[in-house]
Amino acid sequence: MSARVDIPADTSAAAKGTAPLIAPASTHVKGGYKKGLAIFDFVLRLGAVAAALAAAATMGTSGQTLPFFTQFFQFQASYDDLPTFQFFVIAMAIVSGYLVLSLPFSIVAIIRPHATGPRLLLIILDTVALTLNTAAAAAAVAIVDLAQNGNSSANWLGICQQFDDFCQSATGAVVASFIAAGVLLFLIVISALALRKR
Repeated sequence: MSARVDIPADTSAAAKGTAPLIAPASTHVKGGYKKGLAIFDFVLRLGAVAAALAAAATMGTSGQTLPFFTQFFQFQASYDDLPTFQFFVIAMAIVSGYLVLSLPFSIVAIIRPHATGPRLLLIILDTVALTLNTAAAAAAVAIVDLAQNGNSSANWLGICQQFDDFCQSATGAVVASFIAAGVLLFLIVISALALRKR
C-alpha cells in the first residue's frame, strides 16, 4: 500500500524568491523632518496669534485721563488721538485675524507634509503679514519714543511724565508687535525649509 500526496505548484512571489513590496526604511525617515517642521509651524502660529492679539488689544484699550483742578476740566490721552496708533490697532487686528485663518492651512501641512501648495500659500501670505506688522510696529515705536523723550528741535515735550499708564500700555503693545514680527519671520524661514526638495 502506497499513499500518494499531490502538492500543488506554488506561484506566489515568496516561492519564486522575490521580495515583497515593502518600502525601504530610509524613505520613511527622509521626509520625517517636514512633519516636524509643520508641527513646529503650528505651535509658532499659535504664539504669533497671541502676540499680535495682545498688541492690538493692549493698544486699543490704552488711555488715561488726568484731572486738572476740577473734574470738568481734564486732560486725556487715548490711542485714537493719534492716527499712527489707530493704524497700529487696525494693522495688528488684520495680522492676528490672518494668523487665525492660517491655522487650518498649517494643519493641512501637518497631515500632508509633502504638499507644496499650502506651504507656498503660507510663505507668500506670511510675507505680506510680516510687512504690515513691521510697518505698524515701526510707526508706533516712533510715536512712543516721541511721547517719552519729546523733540527738542521742534520744542515738543514728552508727555510720559504725566501720562505714564498710557505710555506703558503703548510700549507694551509695541514690544508685543515686535515679538509677533519675529515669530512671523521665523515662520517664513520654516516654510522655506519645508519647501526644499529632498
